[in-house]
Amino acid sequence: MSKRVLTTESGAPVADNQNSASAGLGGPLLLQDQHLLEKLARFNRERIPERVVHARGSGAYGYFEVTDDVTGFTRADFLGEVGKRTETFIRFSTVADNLGGADAVRDPRGFALKFYTEEGNYDLVGNNTPVFFLNDPVKFPDFIHSQKRDPFTGKQEPDNVWDFWAHSPQSTHQITWLMGDRGIPASYRHMNGFGSHTYQWTNAEGEAFFVKYHFKTNQGVRCLSSEQAAELAGSDANSHQTDLLQAIERGVNPSWTLHVQVMPAAEAADYRFNPFDVTKVWPHADYPLQRVGRLVLDRNPDNVFAEVEQAAFSPNNFVPGIGASPDKMLQGRLFAYADAHRYRLGVNHTQLPVNAPKATTADNYGRDGVMSTRYGRRHDKNYEPNSYEGPAQTDQALSAPLAVTGWTGTHENAVHVKDDDFFQAGELYRLMSDEEKARLIANISGGLSQVTRDDVIEKNLAHFHAADQDYGKRVEEAVRALRED
Repeated sequence: MSKRVLTTESGAPVADNQNSASAGLGGPLLLQDQHLLEKLARFNRERIPERVVHARGSGAYGYFEVTDDVTGFTRADFLGEVGKRTETFIRFSTVADNLGGADAVRDPRGFALKFYTEEGNYDLVGNNTPVFFLNDPVKFPDFIHSQKRDPFTGKQEPDNVWDFWAHSPQSTHQITWLMGDRGIPASYRHMNGFGSHTYQWTNAEGEAFFVKYHFKTNQGVRCLSSEQAAELAGSDANSHQTDLLQAIERGVNPSWTLHVQVMPAAEAADYRFNPFDVTKVWPHADYPLQRVGRLVLDRNPDNVFAEVEQAAFSPNNFVPGIGASPDKMLQGRLFAYADAHRYRLGVNHTQLPVNAPKATTADNYGRDGVMSTRYGRRHDKNYEPNSYEGPAQTDQALSAPLAVTGWTGTHENAVHVKDDDFFQAGELYRLMSDEEKARLIANISGGLSQVTRDDVIEKNLAHFHAADQDYGKRVEEAVRALRED
């Protein structure tokens, strides 16, 4: 085997990688030392801006295999045949912490999945919870600011966290999830994943359905108590990354079973609460889980930066047969995610190997820009329509059209018979065992008791009382007791 030659970025051989060029022995360094300047300049640029949210993450490749016929609901080709497999890439993440934070913390987990389908890449960007804190994207920047490091103290502040929640009653359901036993997964392998939002499926006949995605872990759900998590975070900040990496390297390939809830589109308008409100779940009694297939992770990335940190997921990457719903938070994310990647990675981030289609080829009129690697043929045109056999539109919509009506302007969520911010939080609380309730109360009161403003505490207590009288009473008593100590 011939010896590999070290080269500069332009491919020129490097004569000396141990010593910088200088003006004589011990003299000042020379500006003409291309290799030195190139190494230092590249080193200064090795880190791109971290994600504002979901900064700390882990990823793996795998495949999705269809196990059940769902062609009655969607014409998506990768779901069109039992036994069909599609290559995938997944990125797990924490939400609020920075890149250097610990894995074992109380925080929602991102569950972002890219399907490399023959009709283009399909991105399903969800979490490990079926609901979210907000139902309108205009408040998302404020929410994240309240959960991130305070600009003065440089750390997360209970005053900020609970003050925002005090003014956001729709967060009560997600708070109950987050502060409960499933708030700290034992590993990425031992948690469920959800699309969280409502999406639209369209079948070959043009019939529309609204769906919710549920990925059920086949490893079983395992979680950590606050005490266990604190100990693990202190001993191994990379605990979840380590677990995922080592499991796949050993051949213990984690898997999830995908189920969906399916609502005929015609039923949405008269449902008892807004089915597009991401702070609420659809009861399984109304729309049972229907199995679709299984997700298996079987290969680790070769380079975490190139593949995990540069992975770009966007919920507006749909394929024929799958589309958006009127879910307000989803509608906002359709723009926000892709725009964040254009800032972090550049306008040509979709040409990076982890983001580029694998089972098909991107063919459009996008040209140039920073780090462009797609040039086309010599006489290809960069405009459309043209007379030179360039790529042309299909005239076939990806999904069924959505009927809209009413006046333009800012509106609260559509009013259904049972639209309120608290009833599902109360239902979740009443499903818990006495031990689960006790831990939930301890987790909430431990944070809320640190708030310095009495009015903020009272507003939050009112939310828990509205969800369930016992819930509110126990949180109030626990907070009072902690503040008196």
